[in-house]
Amino acid sequence: MKQFFAKPFRFSSLYGAVLVLFALFVVLDTFVIPHGYTVVDPPPTEPRPSVSATDSDKTDTEKTDTEKTDIERTDSEEEDLTPQITANSYKDANISITVTTMRVHSTDVHVAEVILSSPEYLKTAFAKNTYGRNIKETTSVIADRVGAILAVNGDFYGFRNEGYVIRNGVLYREDRFSASREDLVIDKAGKMYSVREGKVSAVDLWYEDVQQVLSFGPVLVEDYEIQVDEDDEIGKLESNPRCAVGMIEPLHYLFVVSDGRTKQSAGLSLLELAEFMWDWDCQFAYNLDGGGSATMVFNGKVINNPTDGRSSGERKVSDIVCIGY
Repeated sequence: MKQFFAKPFRFSSLYGAVLVLFALFVVLDTFVIPHGYTVVDPPPTEPRPSVSATDSDKTDTEKTDTEKTDIERTDSEEEDLTPQITANSYKDANISITVTTMRVHSTDVHVAEVILSSPEYLKTAFAKNTYGRNIKETTSVIADRVGAILAVNGDFYGFRNEGYVIRNGVLYREDRFSASREDLVIDKAGKMYSVREGKVSAVDLWYEDVQQVLSFGPVLVEDYEIQVDEDDEIGKLESNPRCAVGMIEPLHYLFVVSDGRTKQSAGLSLLELAEFMWDWDCQFAYNLDGGGSATMVFNGKVINNPTDGRSSGERKVSDIVCIGY
């Protein structure tokens, strides 16, 4: 009789162990094991174009302003190309950034106002220059590698298998997260707006030559109207570290990161964040990944106090939104 029950019991135990191991593998594969799908070309080592050897035979009259050497430029031209940098500002001929920290709702809120001469200086970048799942680095490491002057974390696309991903004009993922998901779109003119994944495909957006699509949300402000209320906090922590980007007008942007989960800073609700962006005259604003991911880097320095509530320091993320050459 004992032998009769022994084999089924051993089989059940083995089957249960296999199920546990399989479940563990699924969890690790989803959240831990890196999967690199596409390696992105690394950024150029020179932040600005320089004169090539083949241009040396051109006469002075044939050379354009961008082709002149530093010696040939006038003092005024040289002044335009040399950035003016302080602890809280950066300015050159193409990029102007002013960083301010203020107290709002018992929280330190870090604001970077950005004015650009061209949309080409608003970019995104992947961790390790690689599109994939669970490919992660800190915001500051990614920013340093691509030479970003200003950077905030992105939408942490690598934590999910769905949600549109278009970065710097390249379509990487067209699987939608949900029909109701509101995505951030930045077009080739530098205009920010939102689309619902159920209303337009990622391929259609790519054919429209949009430069960036990030899938997180929600939309905070659209057409100068606040789009969230207290009900949007259901299922979320009301006060939290937050990260958002906004557009005052094309080429005039606001990057905002709030602290939270500390004695110094309570954090912001989505409504409080939306009201803050609206107060800064944003006609459009969008919520990016927050919590422990919320990070702002300016001139190589982490400006805010990143924390997940248990430990301090930057969390590794999959992508950033940045300003630079």
